Amino acid sequence: MKNKLLSKQIKTVLLLALCAMFFTTVAGGLLSGCGNKTGDGEKTMPAISGGQEAEKTPTPTTADMEDNPEEKLEISVAALKGPTAIGMTRLMEETENGNTTNDYKFTIAGAADEITADIVKGNIQIAAVPCNLASVLYNRTEGKVQVAAINTISVLYILETGENINSVEDLRGKTIYSTGKATTPEYTLNYLLRAAGLDPEKDVTVEYKSEASEVAALLAESDSAVAMLPQPFVTVAMTQNEKLRIALDVAEEWERFSDDGSSVVTGVVLINREFAMEHKEAVDAFLAEYQASTQYVTENVDAAAELVEKYDIVKAAVAKKAIPYCNIAFIEGEEMQKRISGYLNVLFGQEPSSVGGALPGEDFYYSR
Repeated sequence: MKNKLLSKQIKTVLLLALCAMFFTTVAGGLLSGCGNKTGDGEKTMPAISGGQEAEKTPTPTTADMEDNPEEKLEISVAALKGPTAIGMTRLMEETENGNTTNDYKFTIAGAADEITADIVKGNIQIAAVPCNLASVLYNRTEGKVQVAAINTISVLYILETGENINSVEDLRGKTIYSTGKATTPEYTLNYLLRAAGLDPEKDVTVEYKSEASEVAALLAESDSAVAMLPQPFVTVAMTQNEKLRIALDVAEEWERFSDDGSSVVTGVVLINREFAMEHKEAVDAFLAEYQASTQYVTENVDAAAELVEKYDIVKAAVAKKAIPYCNIAFIEGEEMQKRISGYLNVLFGQEPSSVGGALPGEDFYYSR
C-alpha cells in the first residue's frame, strides 16, 4: 500500500511539473500573448484615409511586406513541451514585446503527433521536433522539409542510488529501468552497451516501463536501483530521493565511444523547404534570433526558468534545476550535419523505420 501511495504521489508531481516531452498526450495549444504588438491575431495594416480611397488600396502581398521593413512576415512556429521548447522562451517573450524581425505565432504541443500533419501541409513553417522525426518527415514528404540546426543534444541520464557506476562498463550485471521501448531511448542505450563491449541481451537486464513516473517511483523506493531517464524527470526524481545521483551523461558517453563526430541529438529545428526558398532572409533572421534565445536561456537560468513557467512548459522551480542538464544548444552547418548523420546512422542500423525507412540525402541539411 505504501509503495502504491508513493507511486501515485510521484505521478502527481510529475504531471504537475511537466507533460512529458516524449510520452505525454496532453493537447498543446497556441500560447496566449505570443502574437504581434497589438496582441490580436491580425497583421497591422497601414492607416488609410477616405472611404473611396480604401476600396482602391490593395492588400499588401508577402513580397510587399518583406520589402517594407515596417511590416512583419507572420511565421508559424511549433515546439514540444520540454527541452525542445525551453530554449525558445526568450524568443517568445521578445515576440510578445514586438522586438523580433518578424511576427512569430507559437504553438506548444504536448506530443509530436499534434503538429506533424500541419508540418506536412506547410501550415507550420518552422518547428522544434525530435531529430528522428525530422528524418521521418523528410522521407514522408519526399524532401519538403529540412533541418536547420540542432537545438537539444541528449537529455538522457543514467541514475543510481550509490557510487558504483562511473562508466558504461560498470552497468554489466545490472538491472536498468527505463522508458522508450522500441523507440530512440532503447536504440541509444543499446548502442552505448555494445560500444562498451556489453551484450544488451545477456550482460544487462533492461526493464522498460510505460511511464517515466513508474521509473521514478522505483528509484524513490530503492537503495540500489539503476535507471535511464530524460530531463526533467531526472530532476523531479532526485527531489524525491536525496540518495539519487547522476552517474552518467548519455551524451558524454556516446561521444566518448564515437569516432565519427556524431552525438545523441534529441531535438532539431525543422523548416519547410518551399517557405525557406521563398523567404530565406526571414528564415535566417529567425535562426539568428533563436540562437540568441538559446544563449540567453543557458546563461540566465533564473530568469529563463520564470519564462518557462510563464509559457506553461514546466514550473519555474523544476526548470531552474533542469535547464543546466537539458543540453540546450544551437549547432548548425557542418558540425550539425556530422552529429545528425552519425546519430541517424545508428538508429537506422537498429530499426530503419525509426528514421523513415531511409537515411536522408544531402538536401536534408539547410545552411544560412
